Amino acid sequence: MRSLSLTFCAAIAAGTIALPASAAAAHAKAGDPRNEQRSGTVSVSPSRVSPGGEVELRVDVCGKDRSARGNSEAFASEAHFEPADGSVLVAHARIRSDAAADDYEVWVTCKDGHGRATGTVTVASHGRPSPVAPVRAGGGGTAVLAEEAAADGRPGTRHAVIGLGLGAVAAVAVAFRSVRRRRSALH
Repeated sequence: MRSLSLTFCAAIAAGTIALPASAAAAHAKAGDPRNEQRSGTVSVSPSRVSPGGEVELRVDVCGKDRSARGNSEAFASEAHFEPADGSVLVAHARIRSDAAADDYEVWVTCKDGHGRATGTVTVASHGRPSPVAPVRAGGGGTAVLAEEAAADGRPGTRHAVIGLGLGAVAAVAVAFRSVRRRRSALH
């Protein structure tokens, strides 16, 4: 019986000695900057974008001269970050053309695995795509005139003036020709 209590006391004493030592070792590892778990936010610019658009991502949790990867359900592919100014990493990502209008989470993981950042990008609905300045097809520059004439259904003032001008030119041409014939017949 005495050996059982002696074994029990020895186990408690060993645990009491080992516990502070293991806690100190864990604290030393946590203080190591290489093992530190950092977190931050991803800056997304513009924060509101249409499907098929492109956004710029910035993050500073990974430190200087490091790299990271970023992703989102809205992205067409994974974003690869490269160093920019100081400790900032920058990447560009294209929004999927079939992305639904919604807020999407963006997450970034540092290459060394000791830093993470999150952010949000808003995909805005753009409705049906339409050209900015549609081209009126057919007839070149006369398409506008044809459209106006079709809208009226009858000749307008412009047509009357053009007809009178052409008639006057024809009358002058006939008069000059008649005068030339008379002169040549007399001589």
